[in-house]
Amino acid sequence: MKSSVLIPTTVIGAGAWGTALAIAIARNGHEVLLWGRDAEHLNAMELSHCNERYLPRVSFPASLEVVKSLEQAISQAKHVLISVPSVAFADMLYIIKPFLANGVPVSWATKGFTPETGRFLYDTATDILGDTHPLAVISGPSFAMEVAKDLPTAITVASKDSGFSQNLAEAMHRPTLRIYTTTDVQGVQVGGAVKNVLAIGAGISDGLGYGANARAALITRGMNETLRLAVSLGAKTETMIGLSGIGDLILTCTDDQSRNRQLGIAIGRGMTVEQAVKEVGKTVEGMNAAREVLIRAKQASIEMPIVEQVYKVLFENAAPREAVKALLCREQKAETER
Repeated sequence: MKSSVLIPTTVIGAGAWGTALAIAIARNGHEVLLWGRDAEHLNAMELSHCNERYLPRVSFPASLEVVKSLEQAISQAKHVLISVPSVAFADMLYIIKPFLANGVPVSWATKGFTPETGRFLYDTATDILGDTHPLAVISGPSFAMEVAKDLPTAITVASKDSGFSQNLAEAMHRPTLRIYTTTDVQGVQVGGAVKNVLAIGAGISDGLGYGANARAALITRGMNETLRLAVSLGAKTETMIGLSGIGDLILTCTDDQSRNRQLGIAIGRGMTVEQAVKEVGKTVEGMNAAREVLIRAKQASIEMPIVEQVYKVLFENAAPREAVKALLCREQKAETER
């Protein structure tokens, strides 16, 4: 039996991932309210009972309701799930805080860091909401469309409150959606953020035509960088070799549904960063994460050469081929050396 703690759920963010999670929870019979910033988009979803903009031809379950009042959506919630870009995450918490009843748990499917600080979103949420709201991070490996289509998927829920993570897992779990829980919040956050940066790198490599060998090497060495940073921040090695670590990294680096990979491919094929961003047309979290990951790496004195070269391509006008050359020309060393 599903826990009544999570009935009803309010999902903030009517993009692809927020809507997919709203659909998944509603399919289990839970009442779900879905809110987004774009009033025209909300009207369209209310009329069609579908998010044609992001998840075409996937009908909403009967228990999913589109709402236009954020105050109404939050005040009625017994659980709030946030799915907005990382750059908007802190602002959204400040907006909903006045309407949030004491003790209501908050989860998010946002990946990345608080801009310009390198701070984890879990820490930001704790600072803004205080310690009276149980918090949880929802992570992959998963693409929104496949979850919306009810295709087999496994995802991770991380929380320092094991009771909340279990309740959330029960609310989401279904025959096609398997939920794994963990208390390793740091590991899940590092994996979710860094993989987006590395996926841009993998896309650049493929866009340049460097082939499967180069992609495999980039993923493997990128995982090595991710693991070094994660462990330095107190994460568990087993988390990084699990779903939210290597699983999410492989998915995002190898499948063209990934916006980060799409961006990298466009850059590798000769587009400017600005042109590539316009071509993708949606938020690419790896761009924001590249800067913040380097902040955390420098704070921890961790070398992340792949992330550094991706950053240089994105923000310092480095030529993609020169970035690859810089990686290949690094000092020869044993694989286990840092």
